[in-house]
Amino acid sequence: MGDRPTLLLMTGPPATGKSTLAEAAARTMGGPVLAWDWVMAGMTRFDGIQAALREMNRPAHRSVGWSILWNLAVAQLRQGRSVVLDGTARAAEVDGTRRTAADAGARCVVAVTSCRDVAVHRGRVEGRLRGIPGWYELDWDHVSAFLARWEPPPGDLCLDATDPLADNIAALEGSLRTA
Repeated sequence: MGDRPTLLLMTGPPATGKSTLAEAAARTMGGPVLAWDWVMAGMTRFDGIQAALREMNRPAHRSVGWSILWNLAVAQLRQGRSVVLDGTARAAEVDGTRRTAADAGARCVVAVTSCRDVAVHRGRVEGRLRGIPGWYELDWDHVSAFLARWEPPPGDLCLDATDPLADNIAALEGSLRTA
């Protein structure tokens, strides 16, 4: 994977394998996974912060978590460690991630996940428990509403949850080697 660290962004709709693939990539890269949901969940105990977040529009709300993730990523990249970001990034967050990597002298790979089979996707949502302290579990209605407004951002690699996990991991690892 070269001598420069890599900033890998795993993005896509909920329950399309982002976190599973992020963890696999982190093992390969020898770096941490920094996840948007975990960052935002850490702030749920603070009423003042929650009130401020509720006042924000969606893009501003999202930017809070991404700003924290990018700063944490820079701290790792400056130490020569590769980093995986895990979250539902839109085009603006993809651009910000690419800028963050470039500013830190790191390579950047953006992998976009999806699930082309609605029944499989629904089953993945209904069958999962993430157990993030202070965070909520998603239901199909939430994910379905999300999908109605989701515009996949530009990426370097597209991975589908209906493909075998081993194939997706191999494709991701191949993309990391050639980045």
